[in-house]
Amino acid sequence: MGRWAIAIHGGAGVDPNLPEYRQEEAKRVLARCLQIGVDLLRSGSPALDVVEAVVRELETDPCFNSGRGSALTCAGTVEMEASIMDGRGRRCGAVSGVSTVKNPVSLARRVMDKSPHSYLAFGGAEDFARDQGLEVVDNSYFITEENVGMLKLAKEANTILFDYRIPLADTCSALAAASENHASNGMVMNGLPISIYAPETVGCAVVDSNGFTAAATSTGGLMNKMTGRIGDSPLIGAGTYACNLCAVSCTGEGEAIIRSTLARDVAAVMEYKGLPLQEAVDFCVKERLDEGFAGIIAVSGTGEVAYGFNCTGMFRGCATEDGFMEVGIWE
Repeated sequence: MGRWAIAIHGGAGVDPNLPEYRQEEAKRVLARCLQIGVDLLRSGSPALDVVEAVVRELETDPCFNSGRGSALTCAGTVEMEASIMDGRGRRCGAVSGVSTVKNPVSLARRVMDKSPHSYLAFGGAEDFARDQGLEVVDNSYFITEENVGMLKLAKEANTILFDYRIPLADTCSALAAASENHASNGMVMNGLPISIYAPETVGCAVVDSNGFTAAATSTGGLMNKMTGRIGDSPLIGAGTYACNLCAVSCTGEGEAIIRSTLARDVAAVMEYKGLPLQEAVDFCVKERLDEGFAGIIAVSGTGEVAYGFNCTGMFRGCATEDGFMEVGIWE
């Protein structure tokens, strides 16, 4: 029997001025979801069931950008995406453009378990969800009043807005400063200026007591994104990956994560360079992102946990069978 381990995240790239009460709220949600995973692992649940259950809980809470509370498109709607991967045989399922499915991660698992495909999107994914009897809700369920306000600010500033959890007054100030400065020294994504860098996604990586791994990732994407935009979260090998060596979930600048096939690369450097888990994560964060920003959580098939990020903070938590448990945001 092996040692179980679990790691979760709620996004990398945290605004350093995020109010203390927002930080505490995020840590409470992370601790609750982490405990759900720990309890399931202690009861002998398989890794695949654990990652789905934990990400479902993260999707249901509006604290993070997935499921209820997802970022809004430029049209004011929600388009969610998710993926899940089983390290046994590297089976996988993914969905994009989901607008009424209450828990996109569960739809991704149904794609893996109940369809001949690995990836469904938009209308096809929605139809499949209804065929499978998954719970669907009106798109308005996912939209919060705060997010509507954030979208309005993003549109007024003509920018993609990342950290929509910052209170409106603080965001107004940040956007005003960004509009003055980004032309000369602001951040860019694919060569285009952005204002506040704090992308969010949720994810979970697990190894169970049998040594089987699994990973899952879910997101609402970017505030004020173009309709139809697809990020790294549903892309196997970019935002999510699992094999016999490790399980990985990524968060951050989706376009950079896609270019670097970041999640798969953690497993690749373990396999081909012989690096242990934490060194593999550190290598990929340092060497594979070029000028992009991202964070990684990972577990190994032998029960180790690791994380790394090259931006300001990452909402995260981890626990291992020997009793170690941690929830954090900063270094």
